[in-house]
Amino acid sequence: MKNLIIILSFLGLMLGSGVSSFSQVMDSPPRDGVFDKIHTIERKAIPYAHLREADVMWSRRIWRVIDLREKINQPFYYPEFPHNGWKNLVTIIMDAMKEGSITAYDPNTPTDEFLVPLTYEEIMTKLDRYDSTSMQRFYPPYDWYDTVIHIEFNVMDVKRIRIKEDWFVDKQRSQMDVRILGLCPVRESYDEEGIFRGYEPLFWIYFPEARPIFAKNEVFNRFNDAERRTYDDVFWKRMFGSYVYKEQNVYDRKIVDYAMGLDALLEAERVKNDLFKFEHDLWEY
Repeated sequence: MKNLIIILSFLGLMLGSGVSSFSQVMDSPPRDGVFDKIHTIERKAIPYAHLREADVMWSRRIWRVIDLREKINQPFYYPEFPHNGWKNLVTIIMDAMKEGSITAYDPNTPTDEFLVPLTYEEIMTKLDRYDSTSMQRFYPPYDWYDTVIHIEFNVMDVKRIRIKEDWFVDKQRSQMDVRILGLCPVRESYDEEGIFRGYEPLFWIYFPEARPIFAKNEVFNRFNDAERRTYDDVFWKRMFGSYVYKEQNVYDRKIVDYAMGLDALLEAERVKNDLFKFEHDLWEY
């Protein structure tokens, strides 16, 4: 009799724990996948190799533009809305600035230096728009009145990303290397009549500060869903398409300041080819 009571008590405890564990599982959303993704969450940015000023025998600063409308760059632009832990590049930057993990800097400095930090509230005040318009009332006397419409910033309006980077030759490692210094989202600017006015830089971020954030966010891999790279991997491996819009020069001017149309494209290709030929000639015997 005593053994029977012990057995029944044990079964009751087992059933109670099973019901509680089942209810606990049902309280949380089901897993959207066949396994838990923990690899990317625990990723850390690969540290740069140590570099001394005495080891840099040559360097050149380059500014580039990543056009997100190009097919190779579309993983930066999509998805439109975050889902399943997957976000586009600008959404990651905006979320990190909101929580204070990334500092934004004023883009209106002539030399694109990281001099004037901006708060998240200051950035959103600049990014949100207020348009004046006339509307008709839905009730008598059905007259027209002037009003102001608040248009919130949409990350999908960002179609370009500017990059500031340094190319250099490290004689200690006998290697020509490149390191990105900053990123600047750019959106198209239109007047009240919808006429295109140009491109508006929003803010600069310091890339080494953003690397720990980029290393924990995945980029879509169109060839293998099980091998998702991070944004830090994509920048590290240079898996993007871009063109040069400025090379460091004594006049501190952009290519469009002295070349237009086809000449500007050829000048941008010349800068890229000069980097390639310099590295090729450096190690050719």
